[in-house]
Amino acid sequence: MTINREKKQEYPLPPGSFGLPLMGETLSFIKDPNFGNKKEAKYGSIFKTNIIGKPTVFMVGAEANHFILQTHFDHFSWREGWPENFRTLLGESLFLQDGEIHQKNRRLLMPAFHGVALTKYFNTMKEIIDRTLKKWAEMGKLTLFPEMKEMTFEIASVLLLGSEMDNREEIKLLSQKFGELTKGLFAFPFNLPFTNYGKALKARDFLLQHIEKEIEKRKNNLKEDTISLLLQSQDEEGNRFSEAQIKVQALLMLFAGHETTTSMLTSFCMALAQNPEVREKAILEQKTLMDESDFTMEQIKKMTYLDQVLKEVERLYPPVAGGFRGVVKPFVYNGYYVPKGWQVLYRIERTHKDPNIYTEPKKFDPERFNSQRMEHKKTDFSLVGFGGGARFCLGYAFAQLEMKIFASLLLRNYHWQLEPNQDLSLDRIPSLHPRSGLKVALYSGR
Repeated sequence: MTINREKKQEYPLPPGSFGLPLMGETLSFIKDPNFGNKKEAKYGSIFKTNIIGKPTVFMVGAEANHFILQTHFDHFSWREGWPENFRTLLGESLFLQDGEIHQKNRRLLMPAFHGVALTKYFNTMKEIIDRTLKKWAEMGKLTLFPEMKEMTFEIASVLLLGSEMDNREEIKLLSQKFGELTKGLFAFPFNLPFTNYGKALKARDFLLQHIEKEIEKRKNNLKEDTISLLLQSQDEEGNRFSEAQIKVQALLMLFAGHETTTSMLTSFCMALAQNPEVREKAILEQKTLMDESDFTMEQIKKMTYLDQVLKEVERLYPPVAGGFRGVVKPFVYNGYYVPKGWQVLYRIERTHKDPNIYTEPKKFDPERFNSQRMEHKKTDFSLVGFGGGARFCLGYAFAQLEMKIFASLLLRNYHWQLEPNQDLSLDRIPSLHPRSGLKVALYSGR
């Protein structure tokens, strides 16, 4: 609830510790994967700390997600919830916008990720994925995470920026620059040539210049890519994006269009290799569909078991562990007062493992999402890997299409297994992935 300033003394601050001056508990938060769990065990489902330069409140569970993402949505800001590095490197894009400007720009971006646009993207996605899987089969053994990132970046680059598929050198260079930018998102902001942050700033400038050139090309030669759609897009009031706005939105889409998808598809491959009974059931569904017709968009809609598998990957291996928000209005939650100017972090991975919602939550079990069990429907906001409420991920349908095409072609035509003696513990920065990168042996045929 919202409270009057005069009454705030009636409520205590959440329990917890701010740690060291200035640094707070940032290093522990970054280095210790069990930081949040230890704090929750000590203080409960809401606690305070100080990380990334701000007093921060961790809020745990579906009820907290509902509070932050829906019922008290106006108390929180995306822009104020993320480190300054994000604003500097990703610009004033949709990701960091709030209120009316976010709603307006979201409407302008919507056509690029839904409906007719997705149908047009299908063949390009399929072609790139098919070629990539054939290359991997020829390699025989590979480290999957970096290879997957290269594939998803190519898809994003071709469909969002209009890069030519046969211009592999350009795509490789763009991918390298984007990797440098990503490393700067959580780096200390020291702008020196040899630091990750300094390299990220140079990579950002390079990418923005490239996007600017692509915008100029599209003015006289529209394609079936997102930049072309954004140049034409306007809302019911006739509002359009400026070229400067298209540049930063395109940069954001390039980031969002491959980072989380890479994580989820890598986790998909790991989970199915570790759960052969799930893999066999997924293969059976694909074989049944193969007997019906050629691989088409219509087939994608019939993949009910694959839907369940991808939901379970999202639940057990969410690409991002939590979501930051800045507090722009003070509030009380569970009897604790949280001041304006603090930030909150809702814990995605903890909600997804709540035993009050999910049966045997540590078990990889796609059947929990079948039409009889529907465990994620027991409680609102209990599956939030792609967010929830008004800020639900704009690119969700794009990501789902890409993941289903990849999973379908992989299951239909290839077999893979994990290489022994590798570190499968999970690193969460910049998105969830096995520390080994997931070493696999992959070959064609069943």
